[in-house]
Amino acid sequence: MKWDWSAVSDFMPHFWDGLLVTLQILVLGSLVSFGLGLVWALLMRVPSRWVTWPVGVVTEFVRNTPLLVQLFFLFYVLPEWNITFSALTTGVVAIGLHYSTYTMQVYRAGIEGVPVGQWEAATALNLPMRRTWTAVILPQAIRRVAPALGNYVISMLKDTPLLMAITVLEMLGEARLFSQQNFQFTEPLTVIGVAFIVISYLASLALRALERRLAH
Repeated sequence: MKWDWSAVSDFMPHFWDGLLVTLQILVLGSLVSFGLGLVWALLMRVPSRWVTWPVGVVTEFVRNTPLLVQLFFLFYVLPEWNITFSALTTGVVAIGLHYSTYTMQVYRAGIEGVPVGQWEAATALNLPMRRTWTAVILPQAIRRVAPALGNYVISMLKDTPLLMAITVLEMLGEARLFSQQNFQFTEPLTVIGVAFIVISYLASLALRALERRLAH
């Protein structure tokens, strides 16, 4: 087997297209998972079983169902109920919803890790509940769990190739399409593998820097 640099050169325009889509999925999916995960965590603290029980059932179901099944359901089943999204939007929603059930647990741990004295101080100062959460509790909780949330970003990156199953041409989708059209598999798949390693490594370095910064 001989390495063909011309195949790499031919594949690179497709690679950049796939990389852009991958990064779009990663950024938007992260925003959905972080935002929705916080909503789940706050709802689980509502003192009413009419709220916590449905939220617990939904999040457990999503967390214990494979992401690929969720992708197929959103992309192929929802249109039968006249609910249709583009493949990219479906992928972002699916990956964001799936990982929100994990970030929820991270947020819950961070909130529970805030010292009781902080709650008591907010009560002593007669702060409104909304102010207590936004100015006292959440800033401390999020600071504690930011590195853990970052780890899920890397996990989301590794799961983006699953979106190829619903016709999203992210990096692996572009590599697969190029390989099938040109009968050259080694070069494009190697480029994709290296790209995932590099992106994951850079993300891990950023997380370490963030962790050190938050520690100070």
